[in-house]
Amino acid sequence: MELLHRGKVREVYADGDDVILVASDRVSVYDVILPTPIPDKGAVLTQLSLWWFKQLGDLVPNHVISEDVPAEWAGRAVRCKRVQIVPVECIVRGYLAGHGLESYRESGTVSGIAFPPGLVEGSRLPEPVYTPSTKAEIGEHDELVTVDDVRTLVGPERTEELERLTLAIYGRGSEIARDRGVIVADTKVEFGTDADGTLLLADEVLTPDSSRFWLADEWKPGGPQNAFDKQVVRDWSSTVTDWDRTAPGPAIPDDVVRDTRQRYVDIYERITGERWSS
Repeated sequence: MELLHRGKVREVYADGDDVILVASDRVSVYDVILPTPIPDKGAVLTQLSLWWFKQLGDLVPNHVISEDVPAEWAGRAVRCKRVQIVPVECIVRGYLAGHGLESYRESGTVSGIAFPPGLVEGSRLPEPVYTPSTKAEIGEHDELVTVDDVRTLVGPERTEELERLTLAIYGRGSEIARDRGVIVADTKVEFGTDADGTLLLADEVLTPDSSRFWLADEWKPGGPQNAFDKQVVRDWSSTVTDWDRTAPGPAIPDDVVRDTRQRYVDIYERITGERWSS
């Protein structure tokens, strides 16, 4: 098959009129792909996304056709419609963390939106907020942008549709997760348009790569949370003093690999209610 695109985590292959989206075990921090894979990561991302696509199907159509893929990719790949990806990372924040926290500390705003004063790390926001960013290529960094910037990029109608659907996805996802004892602190989703111009949910949705997951009964504003996503890799990487945050990245220690894999599996099981088998 022809390789159409290689991203930080996924490859896209052409297969006739369809594409095959393959999730690898690669992990990135600071937009740099690290040399150490996380076992089962690609399969968890794919299977959890497929579960979420079913939960969200009445809100927004998606690009998935089937799991009919070559045997060597079974479990971590999906057959999809060809789409033209919208060049915007659609982010919703329900709690203050990550880049949103950094921006708030600097200016009191995130993506041009003023947040209430006095918030701390892990604070719950009065309501979920749409804070888009650019979609960076490998080795480059996503940058927060305003809704006006998005409007200039894709037009007013598409901008309104992106915000409405992203907030709806977060609302449904956070409600389902909360019923299972999980907080979705924030999430990012991607959209694409098919040959008819229909907007489709694409790539992945509500996974440990695209979201911050915290346990509801452990949530305590004022500091870092016990995260069930790739935050454990981010935290480890911040302690590597002899790395300048550019490629190539450092190898991940075995204990961090094991911990990360277990957290990905745990969040899959908590949210879906299904036992993970690899």
